[in-house]
Amino acid sequence: MKIFPAIDIKDKKCVRLIKGDFENKTEYEMSPIEQAGKYKDNGFKNLHIVDLDGALTGEPINIDIIKDIVGKFELKIEIGGGVRNFETILKYIDAGVDKVILGSAAIKDRNFLEEACKKFPKQIALGLDAKDGHLAISGWTEDSDKLTTEYLKKVNDYGVSRIIYTDINRDGTKQSPNFQETQKIAEISNCPVVVSGGVSSILDIKKASQLNNIEGVIVGKAIYDGDIKLEELKKIEK
Repeated sequence: MKIFPAIDIKDKKCVRLIKGDFENKTEYEMSPIEQAGKYKDNGFKNLHIVDLDGALTGEPINIDIIKDIVGKFELKIEIGGGVRNFETILKYIDAGVDKVILGSAAIKDRNFLEEACKKFPKQIALGLDAKDGHLAISGWTEDSDKLTTEYLKKVNDYGVSRIIYTDINRDGTKQSPNFQETQKIAEISNCPVVVSGGVSSILDIKKASQLNNIEGVIVGKAIYDGDIKLEELKKIEK
């Protein structure tokens, strides 16, 4: 069970959104680089980063911050947020990230996802952000008419190395992940799944570890708000 502490970057600050709403955000004093250092100091090896500026603009706005984090801490980073072309994927991989997360662009254009998996084997993760069973796109500002499960079946053989499944209605709420829907995705998926959205306690993580085909859990707001202590969280990681 891998633990992915989360860093969401907006205007060069660590922030957390409620249900993906940019108008409902909390800013934190610690910078993204300081926060990454804190995770490293506590023994974590993996990190989940979202460039929220990138999600809105389609450009890797905070790539310099990503380079700094990779260079200083040698963490395995998965990065997402507005990755819409091969050029951006290459920039992130050249910066030293472990996996690049494709979301909206992959939902809108399955060929892009398939080609990305071929060009960058084992380095492409797929972000499935769902609301009431349907995929959401464009920084969660648009609902699509695509059922999450049906979309996954169509792309299952493309060579995606990891799926990050997020229930938008749970994200940032600390109401526990949607384990039922996550398990549906994990049962279909040819690659391991990472649980995201709503983690509130160590119990949530222990529950996730009991599900099949689950690689890890992303933990964000519960860390920032002090509901989960880093030293306690590190004991669970295997």
